[in-house]
Amino acid sequence: MDDLSGVPLFASLDDTELGVLAQSFERRSVAAGTRLIGEGASGYSFFVLREGAAAVTQGDATVAELEPGDFFGEIAILGDGRRTATVIATAQSNVLAMFGTEFRQLAASQPRIAAAIVEAMQTRAAR
Repeated sequence: MDDLSGVPLFASLDDTELGVLAQSFERRSVAAGTRLIGEGASGYSFFVLREGAAAVTQGDATVAELEPGDFFGEIAILGDGRRTATVIATAQSNVLAMFGTEFRQLAASQPRIAAAIVEAMQTRAAR
């Protein structure tokens, strides 16, 4: 649960909900230069950057720099399942990954938690 506290995406959740949500994530440590997602590829997971840094590119252009607390990969879960960008770790990083299967299970068992996450994702996607 400590990995999720302080993440803006989950700000509307209480401690009990964060505890439930934490069970849906897998922790990963990645080296600088690791490609976390690739533009155009199928995607069935989203990520929260807990430590480190990452760059988001579309084509040859860098469109964002990610820092701890940022999330990515959500558009593939909410949309057609295709990645709209590439994300590469630019430093040794720790990420939390939630796969689509876990997200669907969460939506079925804890609809309020899933709805809060979807709302935050949709708000960001609309920007």
